[in-house]
Amino acid sequence: MNKPVMGMVLKGYPRISETFISNEIRLLEEQGLTVHIFSMRQPRENFTHKSVEAIKARVTYLPSEFWTSLHRFLWPNLRTLLSYPTGYAKSFRLACKRFLHNHNFMTFKHFFQGGYLVHHARELNLTHLHAHFAHSPTSVAMFASEIRGVPFSFTGHAKDIYTSDATQLAEKIDKARFVVTCTKYNKAFLENLVQGRREIHCVYHGIDLELFFAHAVTRTPEPPYTFLTIARIVEKKGIPDILEALALLARENFPFRYVLIGSGDDKDAVKARVRELGLEGHVEMPGTMAHDQVLEHFQTADCFVLGCRIARSGDRDGIPNVLAESMAMGVPVIGTRVSGIPELVEHEETGLLVDATRPEELAAALKRIVTDQALRAKIIPAARQKVTEVFDNKKLIVELIALYRNLTNL
Repeated sequence: MNKPVMGMVLKGYPRISETFISNEIRLLEEQGLTVHIFSMRQPRENFTHKSVEAIKARVTYLPSEFWTSLHRFLWPNLRTLLSYPTGYAKSFRLACKRFLHNHNFMTFKHFFQGGYLVHHARELNLTHLHAHFAHSPTSVAMFASEIRGVPFSFTGHAKDIYTSDATQLAEKIDKARFVVTCTKYNKAFLENLVQGRREIHCVYHGIDLELFFAHAVTRTPEPPYTFLTIARIVEKKGIPDILEALALLARENFPFRYVLIGSGDDKDAVKARVRELGLEGHVEMPGTMAHDQVLEHFQTADCFVLGCRIARSGDRDGIPNVLAESMAMGVPVIGTRVSGIPELVEHEETGLLVDATRPEELAAALKRIVTDQALRAKIIPAARQKVTEVFDNKKLIVELIALYRNLTNL
């Protein structure tokens, strides 16, 4: 008999910003699990990380548009209806119920994607579906689960949790075989959402410690000091707050350069703010980069900084993996007290925590972290020890696989 297969439902694959997912799939395969990826859209970047090359899983791309792809949905869904009439009807009733609540036609797209998934999984010994992100990927997994009669689970991360409809998110939690999230902060939020009816499992993403330890930074900061940020340029990353703090340092003639790696919806607004603050001579924005290039920038960084905040939509980070990566490499970090960040970055122990909406506080922290050698001597080794204890992905994947094996038929 064919080996049991875990269907992994993803928003997109591969994605340059989601190395934690590709690392998880790679490690699951190394532990003997067979994974088949169902991606809701084609990759948007023209390059990817090397970790993806080691993944053996086959990929099925679901039609990403509804009306323009309707013809692609029809035959697979008809075949699925004929093969699983009871499950298909049950799933359709669930889609109608959810549509009446949210009045969002994307509900039916996710239902048809679920039917398409089941059709293309007909030759697989599919025993479990797992989705990354609690919004649309979990919707697709839930509808497919209802049709095929296999259990599903999901991992909630950040935006997907805090911008989802609370009633519908609670329904997903109740229907799922189990739910995983990546911070204790998220765990408490989700358990409160279902009033303690379900236990939410917390497993940190983790990072490849061997990779980052092998690229450890050993440098004594010298002016002009280099501050580094690697992030999607969106509201929750707090880039404008960092710029306000940098403007204060520039007015003091404090010598620095700021490298902002990444792209996003707010890129043009951030560039405009750089010009307004007169920081053109200090700020470099090279765009999105592959992992090897990012590692090169770490080698010249004196400090890594993120100004994470809660966006107006409610979106917020969990624990950005790049903070753990920086700490593992010996680059001291400055973060905020938002969400799960204090679970990793302990103020004046493994890094510095600030209220980034107070530019004078962030500016003082930036200056301190590159000039206070006693502080650096304390927090850099402590930070590396912290990620070794709690963010080693090889240890965490064993914990995750134990969860899968205990709660599924894999």
